[in-house]
Amino acid sequence: MTTRAFPHKDKYGDPREAMQRIPRPRVYRGAGPGASGFLGPGRGGDGLIEIMARYIDEILQPGEKVLYSTNAHWIFYFPAIVTWIAALVLFVLSRQTTVEGLALLCLVASVLVALAALYWTVKGWFHRFTTETDVTNLRVVHKTGFIKRRTFEMALDKVESVDVNQSILGRILNYGDVTIRGVGEGIEKITTVDSPLAFRSSITTR
Repeated sequence: MTTRAFPHKDKYGDPREAMQRIPRPRVYRGAGPGASGFLGPGRGGDGLIEIMARYIDEILQPGEKVLYSTNAHWIFYFPAIVTWIAALVLFVLSRQTTVEGLALLCLVASVLVALAALYWTVKGWFHRFTTETDVTNLRVVHKTGFIKRRTFEMALDKVESVDVNQSILGRILNYGDVTIRGVGEGIEKITTVDSPLAFRSSITTR
């Protein structure tokens, strides 16, 4: 008796061909959590596989492709980082102090601060998760919000200037504000952008 690796062809065709037609998730080359940069053809295992559909993928026009993608900088996690450190310090003090009342007070304070840290963590994650900034070969697209959504789009041939404003800390950590001025399109300011200089170059270099 012989066995077959694949069942015989039926009205649906060869199973091996069907498997090849299954769409693969988009892969961002060299990407990591919260990463940004120029996009290129991905290879399995060298990037972050995108699980959920992005806003830009829903509005791409025929012949339009994403050239650059960035996001809000991780500095939005800074309040959460500070409060998590404070919660850890209070917890350590509660374990080291010999005064029973003081130990209990430090432990309660540690729990309360940890709850605040959790809130700031979720808030920072949600803001970055619901914020998208992309440059295609036709336009600049910026989206914020989830239920209450705000979007901005400007054709590249309408962009008059792109200005970057960075503080000292912004230059060290590579974030800043980007102001886009358009011919007859008004002004749009995108705050706390990750890699603002690379974002500006992706708009002006074409």
